[in-house]
Amino acid sequence: MLKRFWNWFCRPSKMAIGAVILISALGGIFAWSGFNAGLAMTNTEEFCSDCHMNDVVPEYRASSHYSNRSGVKAICSDCHVPHEFFPKWQRKIIAAKEVYAHIVGKVDTKEKFETYRGEMAEREWARMKANNSQECRNCHNFDDMDFTQQKEVAQRMHTLAQEQGKTCIDCHKGIAHNLPHMEAIQKNFIPDDLLKKSEEKK
Repeated sequence: MLKRFWNWFCRPSKMAIGAVILISALGGIFAWSGFNAGLAMTNTEEFCSDCHMNDVVPEYRASSHYSNRSGVKAICSDCHVPHEFFPKWQRKIIAAKEVYAHIVGKVDTKEKFETYRGEMAEREWARMKANNSQECRNCHNFDDMDFTQQKEVAQRMHTLAQEQGKTCIDCHKGIAHNLPHMEAIQKNFIPDDLLKKSEEKK
């Protein structure tokens, strides 16, 4: 009997092989669907608001990225989560550490959050600088801009930014959230070198 079972195990029927393949395929489809559903859930504004309702969410909701005349809205993940698969997962892994920091009480109050705001902002700015402000450029792209439709100062700044290889986050900090207490950052978020060259071209 043992020998018969061994022979059956070593030489499975075509039906058994087909059943294993079918079950594996269905299992893979369900697993991938669940994986994507979970990923999509963590990209929602509601998910982000669970931790950030008392700090950056009110700031974001007062910005033009939340409400504007054109009705085009950017949610948290549009700016803070890359669209590409592998960069997205790299960001999700880092975000897990940030969720842990909230759970253990490191930044679970507005006061604690403000203590680390500068550190967190600089880390996010560095990430966006490294990927050439990809999340910004998913909506705003130099190649698609009609500079003639912009204000004069914006035309000059964008032209200089292109010439010098600047990226969006070099100038546009504090767009959807309050800036940390950093004296080096100007009110209008224009770096000194760009501002100086702009004045020279007048």
